[in-house]
Amino acid sequence: QLQLVESGGGLVQPGGSLTLACVASGFNLDEYVIGWFRQAPGKGREGVGCISSEGGNTRYEGSAKGRFTISRDSAKNTVYLQMNLLTPEDTGRYFCGGEESIGPACYMDILAGLTDGVWGQGTLVTVSS
Repeated sequence: QLQLVESGGGLVQPGGSLTLACVASGFNLDEYVIGWFRQAPGKGREGVGCISSEGGNTRYEGSAKGRFTISRDSAKNTVYLQMNLLTPEDTGRYFCGGEESIGPACYMDILAGLTDGVWGQGTLVTVSS
């Protein structure tokens, strides 16, 4: 069974940092392009960023640029989302997902439109003082 499980969410003060993990089971995550998305209460899903299968190349969306970093740990079959300088606007459920795709690039619009692939259930991040 292909599965992604996110962890690392919680309560953090504004200006703080948090690292989320997306752990894969049942498949080799290195063969997958993976995206991070978030959904704030009462709002639609928003893209955060993605990482390619080859080369670990990354793209970031909107306010994630310059503050967030996506990386891979092949030995742990895990993709991470390092988040710095968090603000209350970063509050939401964060989840990862993707598809098998060997290549040096990732595209958020393609990931956002996936009707299959593998998706996690998300982890909740709350930024508040």
